[in-house]
This record gives sequence, C-alpha cells and structure tokens, in this order.
Amino acid sequence: MLAKLSTRRCVTTGAVGLALLSAGLPTATTHRDGPDLSRFYDQQVRWSKCEGMEAPKDLQCGKVTVPLDYTEPASGTLQLALARYRATGKPRGSVLLNFGGPGGAGVSELASSGNEFMGLAKGYDVVSFDPRGVGRSSPVSCGDGTDEALAATEGGDDPRALLRQLKRVAAACAEHSGPVLPHIGTVNASRDMDVMRAALGDKKLNYLGFSYGTRLGAVYAAQFPKKVGRLVLDGVDTLTEPLTEQSRVGAEGQQIALEDFIDWCTEDIACPFGQDPRTAREQVVRLVDSLDQDPVPSDWGYDFTGQDLVGAVAQALYSRELWPLLERALAQLVEDGDTRGIEAFASGGITLPVRAGNDGELADPDEVPLDNLPAALMAINCADDPDRPTADKITRDLGRLRAEYEDASPVFGRYRLTEVLTCYGRPKGTDFIRDEVRDVDSPKMLLVGTRGDPATPYRWTVETAKRLGASAVVLDNKGDGHTGYASSRCVQRKVDNFLLYGTLPPSGSSCGSETDDE
Repeated sequence: MLAKLSTRRCVTTGAVGLALLSAGLPTATTHRDGPDLSRFYDQQVRWSKCEGMEAPKDLQCGKVTVPLDYTEPASGTLQLALARYRATGKPRGSVLLNFGGPGGAGVSELASSGNEFMGLAKGYDVVSFDPRGVGRSSPVSCGDGTDEALAATEGGDDPRALLRQLKRVAAACAEHSGPVLPHIGTVNASRDMDVMRAALGDKKLNYLGFSYGTRLGAVYAAQFPKKVGRLVLDGVDTLTEPLTEQSRVGAEGQQIALEDFIDWCTEDIACPFGQDPRTAREQVVRLVDSLDQDPVPSDWGYDFTGQDLVGAVAQALYSRELWPLLERALAQLVEDGDTRGIEAFASGGITLPVRAGNDGELADPDEVPLDNLPAALMAINCADDPDRPTADKITRDLGRLRAEYEDASPVFGRYRLTEVLTCYGRPKGTDFIRDEVRDVDSPKMLLVGTRGDPATPYRWTVETAKRLGASAVVLDNKGDGHTGYASSRCVQRKVDNFLLYGTLPPSGSSCGSETDDE
C-alpha cells in the first residue's frame, strides 16, 4: 500500500476525479468471456533503446496498448510504458516487477535500481512498467488542487468549508487528468498485466510485487488464477482494512521510522538537529510547522511548505540506504534554506505540473507532472476503497480523527489524514478487492513479511495469507525496513530460488536479521 511515497504539496492515499468510477466489474476469466479483446492479446512488444531518459545502455523500452475501458474496448485505448533487461542466461520468459506506491513508475525505478534484480536475469527478462495513470502511461495530475486539500486540514473550525474545498480538489484533479481517471485502479491494472503477459509471450505470469504491488498481485491471482506462474508478494498490503485504518497505521509506522532515523542521525556530528534525540524530534516538528507558516522559494518556482517536507521525508525513510542523503538534504535546508536536496526525494526528478494529454499515447519523460505519484496514489487507493462516509459523518468524526492521527504521528498525522479525506465526494470504489480476493485457486505463491516494516505491518502478511488460502506460503523476515528483498540476503536468495527454480521455502520458515542472516 504505502511504498515509495512522494509529494509536491500532494497527499498520498486518496483518490481523485469527480468522474471516478469503480473501474469496471472484474472477471476471473480471460478476454474470451467478455468483449473481443483479441487485438490487445495478440500484440507483441517491440523493444528499442530507451529515449529521452537517463538509462543504462542495456535497458530496453517498449509499450503495450490496452483498452481504456475493458467493458467497452472500442471506446478508446491507452499505451503503457515498459522497460526490460534481457536475460543473461537461457531465457525462460519474463518476470514482471511492480515497485509499489500505488503510483510508482516502474520504468524509471528499473532504470535506477536494476542491479538489485540481476540475479533474476539468469533465467528471465526482467520487466517493469508504468501502470495506467502513472509515469509515461497517461499520467494523472491534480495541478495545484492538492494545495487546497492540505490547507483544508490545517485545523479550521468549519468542517463544511473543508468539504467544499475537497470537492474543489476533486474537480481540479479531474480537469488535469484526462479520460484515464475514471478507469484507474487495481482491478484494471491487473487486467493490463494479463495483456502484458500475453504481449511478452508468456503463458503464465511470473511476478514480483512490493508493497502496493502485493495488492496488485493478489488481485491478479483472483482474476486470473489459471494464468499465475511463480508469484512473490513482498511487504504485504492489507486487502480488508478501511482506508482510515491503513493511513493511521501508515502514520504510526512512518513516525517509528523517523525516530529511528533521528537516533541514527544524532550519532553523527554533522546531524543538523544536534546530538540529542529528544531535542532533535522536537526540532523536526518545529521545522515542519515553520515551513507551513512561512514557506521558502524553490527552484521549481513554487513555495516549499512543511507538508512538502513531510512527503519528501516519507519517501526517504523507506530505505536506510537513503538516510545519509536525507541527512545531507536536511542540513542543506536547515543551514542554508536550500530545498534542492530534499526536493529530489519529493519529485523523483520529474517535472513541473502540466495538463495531462487526452490521446492515450505515451507521455514524454519530461512531460510527466511533478505531482503524478501522489495524484495517482490518491486515485488508485480511492478507486480500490468502497467506503464513502457521508458529510454528516465526516463532520461528526473530524475532531476525533485529527486527534487520533496527531497521536499516531505529530509529523505525518495531518498528511496521512488528508489522504483519507480526499476520497470525499468521489464515487464509491470497487468492492471486488475486499469481498472477492480470497481463497484463490492458483499455484503456490510466496508472501514475505518483515517484522520491523514501517509501512506494511507483519500482521497484514499473516491476515492476507489467510485470506488467499492454501496457495499462500509465508516467509517471516525478522528484520527492519520496508520490504525484505533489497535489505536481506536471505530473503533475496529464497525469492530468487522460487522464481528461478520453483523452490519454495518450507511453511513457517524465516530469515534472521542481517547480523545473523542465514
């Protein structure tokens, strides 16, 4: 659910768009049982050099065409961006990666972190993609709309004014996002993955999904159980908890991760918050409040606020490898008022907001809106969530929710509450995930849960495994950090052995921390 969040004055778990529909009713069958989709399933990916982006020389780019609306495939199409590293050994097909978000762009992530997956290239072409609404695949945007959402949750006394502002945010998102917005969400992204599977020439889908990518993988297993090959879910998302609970848990986890970072930072003489952890935590809260009250100019031409800082820090906390960079970026900000370092976490290097195109063609890399990741995250999460509290209920509960989220995290609480509130006024999301993704009749799949995961708590792995039924095998990673593949040699070895050779670890097996790793 919560991997790799990023923001430019944007929230991160809501949905967007006044016209947002429930993404079409899913089926657990292939294209043969509905409208004729043969032209999509019969295509082949044409690979070529990646243009317009910094990428390793051995990375190739391609695209697939999918229907805008699977219930009416003649109504329009979308192009989805793909990238791959060719297999270094004898190829047995492809393994498809999703890095999470929702809203994370797979093409740029594979370009920057492909070395972590070269073990899989012994037997597979390693492929990732930008899901619909994300990255180059008809990117959604809210323009400046989410400025209003964050402003609305500052703590004013008029809930009705807040709700009016949230409706204006929805209108701005619809205006900037184009026709893809009503058809965004995991149900349709899963159907897109089955088209990709066929276009890649694979009879079965081999898949490695992280965080939100585990939700996507679970939905695929429910929709296309007979097409599941070897499937791994790492950092397992919940399939049942409402968005209010997901976001509160996320705020708690991020607060724990922030405190771990501060403990680490204050051991370094260069830490911009000094060497006392308690004082440093107070300084972080004051810095966020100060920037919200008095934003500083940025190189992007907008004012950098405390909530921009919160989103950027959230992005950096998911990996300990980023902590030295985060420390230096915060020092630049605190000591010199220089936002460039911290903005690199917020933006991922993408550009200023632009109006999304309406033609379904791939966007140029330099045309991806700066707020695409959080805008897509909002849209997808709300499209996946069937709960829509009434105005009266929000009005009654707002004070309690603010207190609960503030208690969960004085830094991330407001930010995460905004994620929930931005679903207000949107059409109800699909109930397929909550009601139908259970007891899947697929081959065995591997679920990796990390005990110290700040974003997807270990109990979600256990709960999701029970829902998926006998197909699910759990690997208990007794480490820290969000997901286990990149941080644990033991996890990586067991995942690779399953994907490459079909060797599943015994039920109930575990990996220790890196200090006592197997």
